[in-house]
Amino acid sequence: MGKSALFNRIVGGRLAIVEGEPGVTRDRIYAESQWLTRSFILIDTGGIDFDDTDDIVVEVRRQAEIAIDEADVIIFVVDARTGITADDQEIANLLRRSSKPVIVTANKVDHHALEAAIYEFYQLGLGDPIGIAAEHNRNVGDLLDRMISHFPPNDHEEYEEDIIRVAVIGRPNVGKSSLVNALSGTERSIVTDIPGTTRDAVDTLFEWQGQRFVIVDTAGMRRRKRIEWNIERYSVIRALRAVDRSEVTLAVLDAVDGVTEQDKKVVGYAHEQGKALILVVNKWDLVKKDANTMRTYEQDIRHELSFVEYAPIVFVSALTGQRLPELMDVIKYVADQHSLRISTGRLNEVLQEAIHLNQPPSDKGKPLKVFYINQLSVQPPVFALFVNAPELLHFSYRRYLENRLREAFGFYGTPIWFKVRKRN
Repeated sequence: MGKSALFNRIVGGRLAIVEGEPGVTRDRIYAESQWLTRSFILIDTGGIDFDDTDDIVVEVRRQAEIAIDEADVIIFVVDARTGITADDQEIANLLRRSSKPVIVTANKVDHHALEAAIYEFYQLGLGDPIGIAAEHNRNVGDLLDRMISHFPPNDHEEYEEDIIRVAVIGRPNVGKSSLVNALSGTERSIVTDIPGTTRDAVDTLFEWQGQRFVIVDTAGMRRRKRIEWNIERYSVIRALRAVDRSEVTLAVLDAVDGVTEQDKKVVGYAHEQGKALILVVNKWDLVKKDANTMRTYEQDIRHELSFVEYAPIVFVSALTGQRLPELMDVIKYVADQHSLRISTGRLNEVLQEAIHLNQPPSDKGKPLKVFYINQLSVQPPVFALFVNAPELLHFSYRRYLENRLREAFGFYGTPIWFKVRKRN
């Protein structure tokens, strides 16, 4: 019918497998996309076959049912050339029970002679069908217009500017929900010993010493091959979206397990998105300690997560409340640092001093010249660096300049981005 072809057309790439034979897409595929001013996540499902009892076909059908449950709007793709089939009727019955907006989309209407064929699909009782040709991009824009008309007014609740938005992320069972409950003084998030209990992002609004916070507990992130409940894949995406709309990210680590490969991926996502970051080592009460335990742990974490040297480490116990007031203070401070803006004059004073102490490198006799710096934006702090030849700015010298800015101004807990621009 061309579901995968339509999916690829909308997201602008060949993420879904497109073949001439039906049944190629076995699992759900997700991708972020945008139409006009609205961003959304598109899910490509396997075809639903009600007659086949093969184990794989049954699993594909279950996957599609999960996707229906997750969706805000459903695009029901049918084949204009084939007409209504028995499976189309069964799927229509399933979709009517979902009470979700459904757009019947007759694909393969690639010339005017086939336009009359779409009227047959009124019999499905799901409203006005629309005829498209995904392969030729015919009427796909009209389909997207209709799709976003069913979207909620906003993808998420808008908060006032003085509220600090905090996302809590990490592997399953590291104690994220317990931490949220302890910080906010609520029991809004379910706390159990079973990994993966939190299925969706949950916003909790609370106040600490006169400062208001929105803290978001998200589903635990697992490596793809470890995901046993398919619904968790959608939960992971919701967690990443929670990071996207936060200012501060708490990456929760398990004090008993130490840093794992999946922790590196979780922390790496927040780092790449330019979020203020705090490494929260939870379950500290379960660790046997001596005078050097905390220092040893911190050294190990810094070694494993060397790409986020700027991120503070706070050792806590959500169960006993140990160091939670300190964590709240750190959250507030790194949020301020994330929004820090420095005057151009002061920036260039520090830049010239840095150049004087450590001259820029040369390559094959051609020296790098660094002329000027100014700040472009905050959250994260972004700086334009004007040089004679951007290709000569080696990573090590960029890191040196970043460290000099941190020494002079702080930027505690936040990444620093440089936009290198050529100037003669």
